[in-house]
Amino acid sequence: MTGIRAAFIPRIDGIDVATDRETALQRLAPAHAEYLRARGFAPGQLATAEQIHGAGVAVASVPGAHAGVDALVTAERGLVLGIYVADCAAVFLADRRGRAVGLAHSGRAGTAANITGATIAILQNRFGIDPSDLVVHLSPCIRPPLYENDFAADIVAQARAAGAGEVVDDKICTGREVGRYYSYRVERGRTGRMLAALSIVS
Repeated sequence: MTGIRAAFIPRIDGIDVATDRETALQRLAPAHAEYLRARGFAPGQLATAEQIHGAGVAVASVPGAHAGVDALVTAERGLVLGIYVADCAAVFLADRRGRAVGLAHSGRAGTAANITGATIAILQNRFGIDPSDLVVHLSPCIRPPLYENDFAADIVAQARAAGAGEVVDDKICTGREVGRYYSYRVERGRTGRMLAALSIVS
C-alpha cells in the first residue's frame, strides 16, 4: 500500500505487567518506543486515544493524548496513531493512496456503537476518502468460545456495510495465544497491552 506504515506490538517478554492498566503501560513504554523506533516510526510523534469504550473519533494533527475518544484519524505525515488493546480489536483503516489513515479501539461496546462505521464516515467527510479506497484490517482480539460475543465478525460486517474496499481479519484469538498476546479476560484484568500503530510515511 502506498506510503503507509503499520505495526502491532505483541506481548513483550520479561516485563511484569500483572498490575493495573496505567502501571502496565508505564512499564511497557520504553519497550514500545524501542519497537516503534526499530520499525521506522518516530515514538515522539505518537498520538493516542483515551479509549472510553465509546464511538468518539478525533482528527489528530499533533502527538499526545486525545480525551473522550476511541478512534483517531489523520492526514498528517509522520504522525503515529496508537491504540492499546488486550482482547478488544484495534481496527486499522488506510487509504490505498496514502492520503489518510484511521485507527479505532473496538471491543463489545465500541462495536455495538459502530465505531468502525463512524471512523470510515469521518475519513470520507473530512478527507474526501471514498470508502472503496479503504483497506480495513482487524488486529488479534478475543473470540468465541472464550468470549460470548463475536464482535470481530460484527466489525467485519460494519466495515463492509460502510463500503470499505477490502476487509481483512486474520481471525487470531488473543485468549488462545496468551504466550504471544495479552488477554484481559484470561489474565483476569492484570495484564499488559498490545500497541497498534499506524502512520503515513513522512
